[in-house]
Amino acid sequence: MEKLIVKEVQTGREMDDFVRFPHRLYADCPYYVPDLDMDIRETFDKRKNPGLDFSDIQPFIAYDSHGDTVGRIAGIINHRANEKWHTRNVRFGFIEFVDDIEVAGALLRAVEQWGRTRGMNAIQGPMGIFDFDKEGMLVDDFEQVSSMITIYNYPYYPRHLEALGYEKEVDWVQIRVQVPEEIPPKYARVAELSKEMFGLQVRKLTSADISERNYGKKVFDLLNVSYSPLFGYTELSDRQIDGYLKRYLPLLDLQLLPVIENEKGELVGVAITMPSLSNALRKGGGRLFPWGWYPLLRALKWKREEKAELFLIAVRPDYQGLGVNALFFADLIPVYNKYGFTWAETGPQLETNVKELSQWKPLHPEIVKRRRCYRKVLE
Repeated sequence: MEKLIVKEVQTGREMDDFVRFPHRLYADCPYYVPDLDMDIRETFDKRKNPGLDFSDIQPFIAYDSHGDTVGRIAGIINHRANEKWHTRNVRFGFIEFVDDIEVAGALLRAVEQWGRTRGMNAIQGPMGIFDFDKEGMLVDDFEQVSSMITIYNYPYYPRHLEALGYEKEVDWVQIRVQVPEEIPPKYARVAELSKEMFGLQVRKLTSADISERNYGKKVFDLLNVSYSPLFGYTELSDRQIDGYLKRYLPLLDLQLLPVIENEKGELVGVAITMPSLSNALRKGGGRLFPWGWYPLLRALKWKREEKAELFLIAVRPDYQGLGVNALFFADLIPVYNKYGFTWAETGPQLETNVKELSQWKPLHPEIVKRRRCYRKVLE
C-alpha cells in the first residue's frame, strides 16, 4: 500500500469510521454477526463503561491514500489484571483489517508503541477489558455462523499475525451438541444422587429474586469466585455488575437460567443460556433503530432460532465434581425441547480446562471454532 496512515481516534467522524468499518469489511460474509454500534461506542465512554475505572483504552484507525478506512484496532491496559497476574501486558482488541499484511503490521505496531510508552513489555490479544468481552482470534471453522458473544474474522487474520511474529498463548474451543429428546441416563442418575447426597436443588429465579432479593449480585459474585483462577480473569467490580445487570437482564428468559442452591440456600451454581440471536443481529446490521430491535425481540419472544447459546456455566469451587452440571442438563434439556431448540453451542472454553470440557461426554460433543490469544514480547 503506497500510503497508509494509522492515527489515534480523536474525532466523532473517526469514531464513526471505527464503529462502521466491520460492516463494510464483512458486507458479503454470511458468517459474520455484527456487534451493536451503540455497544462499541459505550466501550470507549468512561461515563458508561465501568471497566475504564481500572483500565486505559485507545482506539486507532487506519486510512489508505484515498482516505478510505482499511483497518482498526484498540490498545487496552487492564491495570487490575496486570497486578493480579504479575504482568505488564498491553492488550489489543477490536482488530479488523483488509487482506494486507502492511495494514495489519501498522495497526499492531501502533498498539505496541502505545504500550511501550506506558511501561508494558508484552502484547497479547485479541482480548477485551474483561473476560466476558469478546476474545480470541478465530483460527479454524471459518464457514460457520458466529454468535453475539464471539469474534468472527477472515482466514487471513491469523496468517498475517503469525507472519508478524505473534505466537500462540492460549486457545479456546466451543462445544456443539444435539439436544436429545430425553435426559441421558447418566445425567438423570447423577442429578438424583446430587440431590440426595448433597442436598442440592435446582431453582428458577424470578424477577423479584433479582430486583428485591439481590440474586443478580449473587450470580456475579459466584462468577468471580468460580472463574478467578482462569486465564486473564479479573474480578468484576460492583459498578461493572450493575452495568451488566442493566444491559443484559432484560434479554434473559429466566426459564433458561437455572441456578443451584445447597441446603443452606447458598448459591453454588449458575447456567446462563438463551436463544441464539445471530440471525436477528445480522438482520439489524448492528443498529437497534429504526427497526433493528424488531428481529431481536422476535427471536427472543416469538420465533426462536433452532440453536441455543450456552453462554457460561459456573460452579463454586467446593462444589465442583458433585454433580452440579448434571443438575443443569437435567433441567435444561426438557426446556430446550419445549422451546424447539435442536442443537446448542457453548461459549469459548479454555482448551486446558479439561474438567469443564469433559462434562459434555454423554451428549457426544463436537469441538468447533477454535480461537487463539496471541502474544509477542516487546523489545
